[in-house]
Amino acid sequence: MCLELTQYVGSILPSILIEMNFNQTEAQGSIAEMIRNFANKHIRPDMMVWDEAQIFPVELFHKMGELGLMGVLVPAEYGGSGLSYFEYVTIISEIAKVCGSIGLSVAAHNSLCTGHILYFGNEEQKKKYLPKLASGEWIGAWGLTEANTGSDSGNMRCNAVKDGDEWVLNGTKNWITHGISGNVAVVLARTGEPRTKNNTTAFIIEKGTPGFKAGKKENKLGMRASETAELVFDNCRISDAQRMGPVGDGFYQAMKILDGGRISIAALSLGIAKGAYEASLKYSKERHQFDQPISNFQAIAFKLADMATQIEAAEMLIYQASDLKNRGEKMTKESAMAKYYASEVAVRVSTDAVQIFGGYGYTKDFPVEKYYRDSKLCTIGEGTSEIQKLVISRELLK
Repeated sequence: MCLELTQYVGSILPSILIEMNFNQTEAQGSIAEMIRNFANKHIRPDMMVWDEAQIFPVELFHKMGELGLMGVLVPAEYGGSGLSYFEYVTIISEIAKVCGSIGLSVAAHNSLCTGHILYFGNEEQKKKYLPKLASGEWIGAWGLTEANTGSDSGNMRCNAVKDGDEWVLNGTKNWITHGISGNVAVVLARTGEPRTKNNTTAFIIEKGTPGFKAGKKENKLGMRASETAELVFDNCRISDAQRMGPVGDGFYQAMKILDGGRISIAALSLGIAKGAYEASLKYSKERHQFDQPISNFQAIAFKLADMATQIEAAEMLIYQASDLKNRGEKMTKESAMAKYYASEVAVRVSTDAVQIFGGYGYTKDFPVEKYYRDSKLCTIGEGTSEIQKLVISRELLK
């Protein structure tokens, strides 16, 4: 029996090793280097100015579009880069290592608005919108959340009523990334009665459509260079051609999009955690107390050990979810686990980073206070940590 087991394990081991090999590929390494060079040249010099003034640097995103960073997952036939989720995670995390705000906006543009059209738009819609979004010519927004419905999206008030060959939208969406600067938005509106099954439908709405405007811009703790604002609909009329998928299919579509979006926020969290850790490691070797670097003290060394361990664990969860996504397999539980754990790690690591820097960590002259402020959003956006635990537990108990 032992011999048979050994032979069996030997026969399947190569496939196991291939499936679980998440080591960075040459392509990922090249992409990471490109992002680091771009971020050091075009993001790092101005990121604190953008943060202080809450400036959303639209021109930067046009530049990133030229590099293919605004259509990472979009196939080449629609003008995108046609890369996998492994490369996508590399891109988001490398940007977030420098600036969480810019990483958040790149993630939201790629996985939400662009991703929704890619996965659920018809061919005409894909050809019309994806090339503009993938090139960075247009910025995308995605509207699900409302003031009264965070996780309770089945009770949304923003509604769409059919009128001949048109739909009339009324209501407000809140906490929308690129709510002001977005050129096009994918919006989920209620087309049935509240709390009934299949009561939501997705629509593509362009900026400048009569009855569609931006509302209040939020004044946030962190991620301040990533624009967050309301979308307001006041008898906004759109053609039925702007509807995505069947009437009532919107909630199903949104849940599928959020599965991938959770990988985005997990990658964002990973980048913030890595940035805070790397800054802390460097500082601990340079900062001297009692005639020696503070990294020599066990209290600091153990913090660094915890940081590094948690980051590697988060990274493995993210690549596990990405691997399933790349293969087109169900990954609701895995993406929720990755998002939940990585976002909590980002908060813990950035908190410890401020502690390692001491008083300097509390000032804007050093980088970790920004990681600290930016990290908290990761535990809230695209489903709070509590919602992730709800999703995970439901999947476990099926």
